[in-house]
Amino acid sequence: MKSRLSYALVLSLIISISGYGQQNSNKPEREQWFMDMGFGMFIHWSMDSQIGAVISHSMAGASEDYLKRFINDLPATFNPRKFDPEEWAVLAKLAGMKYVVFTSKHHSGFCMWDTKTTDFNIMNTAFKRDIMKELLDAFRKQGIAIGLYFSPEDFHYFYKNNIPIGRLQNPLHYPVNNPGLMAHDKAQLKELLTNYGKIDIFFFDGPEEGLKEYAWQLQPDLVVTRGQMQTPEQNLPNKPIPGPWEACFTMGTDWQYKPTNDPHKSGTEIINMLIEIRAKGGNLLLNIGPKPDGDPD
Repeated sequence: MKSRLSYALVLSLIISISGYGQQNSNKPEREQWFMDMGFGMFIHWSMDSQIGAVISHSMAGASEDYLKRFINDLPATFNPRKFDPEEWAVLAKLAGMKYVVFTSKHHSGFCMWDTKTTDFNIMNTAFKRDIMKELLDAFRKQGIAIGLYFSPEDFHYFYKNNIPIGRLQNPLHYPVNNPGLMAHDKAQLKELLTNYGKIDIFFFDGPEEGLKEYAWQLQPDLVVTRGQMQTPEQNLPNKPIPGPWEACFTMGTDWQYKPTNDPHKSGTEIINMLIEIRAKGGNLLLNIGPKPDGDPD
């Protein structure tokens, strides 16, 4: 009887240890912290802002000649001389924004940080500086919580591996079906969540299965927004949404810089939007699309 009891206790301990650390959701107290902030700045910016088109999507269905020029030529001419992250952070603080979410990697696969996982990154541009690090440092100085946007889909990876470029139109666009893509994404998450200090918020714009759990292993206090909660784009819900949620809106009409025909919302419109969203229990994540030269516009 004693041996059976000992066996049961050991088995229970093994199960407990094996399950320990397998986090499958945001911590409730961290979600509450996130929802108390209410207002954040979303920054959609990458080297293809030079094109003046919707960020990344021009690669989908493009010709071989276009893709070669996009991948090989665009980085060489990206040089945002007016980039001033200190100014951006001060403006965000003055506007009452409590957190920032920056596009570390959009669907194109271009990385805005100094990564060892691919040559398709900010260090191989005319700028040659770690834009993401400079931005995160500046926002931290202003006491603004740090968030990163990350696309699990990676058009550059698809191109290099002869996978048709598109968004979730092929089983291999999903990391869970593509071990190589999963390993690539995890290597990038490890850099982002170990080399850049505490990251408060993570926005997975794409299939997050297997990746958000890995992100929580690296930083258990991380709040995953898209991929774990509702994040409606460009529309206000008619009624409160149960649980934590975040509404994503652009200042103009597009997520990235648009050089022409892009009317911007007035301050009054944005304030009224924020009031309505907060009254319904959500957060407002307001997007800016900096110009190619680094002017926040």
